[in-house]
Amino acid sequence: MANLLIGSDWRAGSSGAQREVVNPFDQSVVAKVDEATADDVDAAVRAATAAFADGAGEWPRTPAGERGALLRRVADLLLRDEDDLARLETLDTGKTVGESRQDVQDVAAVFRYYADLADKDPGRLVDAGRRDVVSRVVYEPVGVCALITPWNYPLLQVCWKVAPALAAGNTIVVKPSEVTPLTTIRLAELLQEAGAPAGVVNLVLGGREVGAAMVEHPDVDLVSFTGGLATGQWILRAAAETVKKVTVELGGKNPNIVFADVDLDTAVDNALTAVFLHSGQVCSAGTRLIVQDEIHDEFVAAVAERAGRIRLGNGFDPATESGPLVSAEHRASVEEYVATGLREGARLVAGGRRPEEPALAGGFFYLPTVFADCRRDMHVVQEESFGPVLTVERFATEQEAIALGNDTDYGLAGAVWTADTARAERVARALRHGTVWINDFGPYLPQAEWGGFGRSGNGRELGPSGLAEYREAKHIWHNTAPQPARWFTG
Repeated sequence: MANLLIGSDWRAGSSGAQREVVNPFDQSVVAKVDEATADDVDAAVRAATAAFADGAGEWPRTPAGERGALLRRVADLLLRDEDDLARLETLDTGKTVGESRQDVQDVAAVFRYYADLADKDPGRLVDAGRRDVVSRVVYEPVGVCALITPWNYPLLQVCWKVAPALAAGNTIVVKPSEVTPLTTIRLAELLQEAGAPAGVVNLVLGGREVGAAMVEHPDVDLVSFTGGLATGQWILRAAAETVKKVTVELGGKNPNIVFADVDLDTAVDNALTAVFLHSGQVCSAGTRLIVQDEIHDEFVAAVAERAGRIRLGNGFDPATESGPLVSAEHRASVEEYVATGLREGARLVAGGRRPEEPALAGGFFYLPTVFADCRRDMHVVQEESFGPVLTVERFATEQEAIALGNDTDYGLAGAVWTADTARAERVARALRHGTVWINDFGPYLPQAEWGGFGRSGNGRELGPSGLAEYREAKHIWHNTAPQPARWFTG
């Protein structure tokens, strides 16, 4: 089957090029997919424009309740095909199949949330101060939306964008990462099965050139991107040429602050999960552990010992606790990051190399790695590794903990662990991060906004704000008893 969806047609790329999709566990080729060109992007944007434009498209004028019904059907189909989607996600990314199943359940909840929200906010009346005027604010879809997603959570990240974009009445052109396209292809099939009209959902595949063609296309009205900082900065500059709306989520360097009054075993267990889930390939991973002096040495020893016991392996093996990195190139990047930490004087207390087990030799594995004696000026403390690497710093006072937690160009997420409720609330309010967990790490809710401060990006996903990103506010002034203006006497 061809893999590009343009209008109502599945087709191959116009160049005939294809790309191999590789399983990170053993480098086996699991699929070959079509690659788009700039011409294919143009065709997809034209299809989305026709499905949106006045006089041609019906989707923006479809009642919000009907759009919501489509999203509910998609949620049902996602759960119907949960096992197949989880299998594809694990083949694509290497993560454990248990994590992949959880992702499917989570995105079904996101579709249901936006299905319920689609018709809940028709606008508001504004008091014009005149009896003969009805003044109201209504919400309109933005238009054609380019949705560009990363490789670490391909299904989850695309659904965070697709669900609110469609709920608001937009048409979309989607591009997943070229490394992990399989579940996004399957999602497009399910959207068709659920009844998405022709041209409302379009799918193109490929690398940077395809993404650039989407961002630079004059008929694209909004770009939503999740990925790396450098690419996000380029998108913001390029989109300025046509004054597109842009939302970007660009990762984080997330502090996990642990005070001395915690239950140590619980905090250690959660610190490991915070950073080593999905081999650290999580934008909100707790890669920066900040521990109070009184328990620092004991905490570091426990984390290092537990990190050394994490079971790496095939994502389909129930015994596997963490899978491989996504590619050889990404593993090389993580290895250079670790080398930088050693050059800067960080003390390696766990990992720092590839595993030696023959069963793992064919995959892109890297051992869970822990650096102690880290300083806030180190590159490994300030820069995102996007891998299984934890740095540990220490603090004495609450104010020092807050200062360390905010000492980053990013501001996506963070956590504070303490038995003191008042202190927990003080620190959580003081941290300049878009999500702060207290005595937990990682949960999110469809109804709660997700996004960051600083270089972590602009805009929000999820929650009511996630829908608002895909809408424009319009003020309609209705004079019910018009009179001559009498501004001029001639």
